[in-house]
Amino acid sequence: MLQAVSLRPEPISGVFAGLIASARKATRDGLRLVVIALGLVLMAGGFVLAVLPGHLGLPLLAIGLILVLRNSIAARRQFIRLQRSHPRVVFPLRRLIRRDPEIFPVLWQQALRLERLVVPAGLRRAGLWRRRYFRPKRG
Repeated sequence: MLQAVSLRPEPISGVFAGLIASARKATRDGLRLVVIALGLVLMAGGFVLAVLPGHLGLPLLAIGLILVLRNSIAARRQFIRLQRSHPRVVFPLRRLIRRDPEIFPVLWQQALRLERLVVPAGLRRAGLWRRRYFRPKRG
């Protein structure tokens, strides 16, 4: 009386199974190449905007980097090599491309590095302002 009903389709056997599998693989590979190309375009646009005044380039660069690194094994290997040879440069990028990016701490760290590069030691104020205005009051 009671019959079990399955929502799974019956497996296709024979010649069509191979054709469907190869079509799925070709579609998946083609989509992956499109996503990598989109990531490269976003990275190029982000680099151009990062050189110009404004702050729009860094988010585009990070999004493009995420797309490329998630879809290309060769790019991942090259990024790891770059990270091992230049860890201070790549570490902020790694913090930005995580699932829960630490945007404000990375921006603050980069502001402090820039201040240290540009401003003489006696005129640096960013660390002093942070200690004065942004630390919680005791007691």
